[in-house]
Amino acid sequence: MILYYSSWGHVRALAQAEAEGARSLPGTVVDIRRVPELVPDAVRRAEGYDDDPTPVANPADLEGYDAIIFGTPARFGLMAGQMKAFFDRLGGLWSRNALVGKVGAVFTASGTQHGGHEAALLSTQIPLMHLGMVVIGLPYSFEGQSSGGAIIGGAPYGAGTVAGGEGERVPGEIDFAGARFQGAHVARVARQLAMADLGVSQAA
Repeated sequence: MILYYSSWGHVRALAQAEAEGARSLPGTVVDIRRVPELVPDAVRRAEGYDDDPTPVANPADLEGYDAIIFGTPARFGLMAGQMKAFFDRLGGLWSRNALVGKVGAVFTASGTQHGGHEAALLSTQIPLMHLGMVVIGLPYSFEGQSSGGAIIGGAPYGAGTVAGGEGERVPGEIDFAGARFQGAHVARVARQLAMADLGVSQAA
């Protein structure tokens, strides 16, 4: 599952790339959902927020997936309030250990290159650990991680993009490639864990 919040469409675009990467593994089924919006419609229109027809997730939905990749804009180095509000509704899953052992990952978008990008990734990983998820990032086996020739998002903690102070930038190809890589990486790890639970050898 790819679960995200997006104001101007940058995180939504990365969510699509994460899904593409996960689906590159044959047999992988990926659902894309968003968390509920908290901003009134009039404010959204005034701020130029992206219209998003993606179905809204319910907390109970999460239990049915082997892996969940969370996408959120960086807000002062933290996740967006909409994503935090959704996490705050997961107490029932936490109390039943319903997400323990499932794979979790995070991706983000920040307004500027030093706009709290890495802090948002790391702080969003904290509730995943409280939920008992197996948290993975974006390893350096993704070669774009080491690129220094352009403004790029992403970090060892997860994929990302830099949206610009007014949301004027669009994700670059390295950003999209990082999201696809992370999506595939998450799907691969989730599959390996599922096979281990079933006692199936990877050589089979």
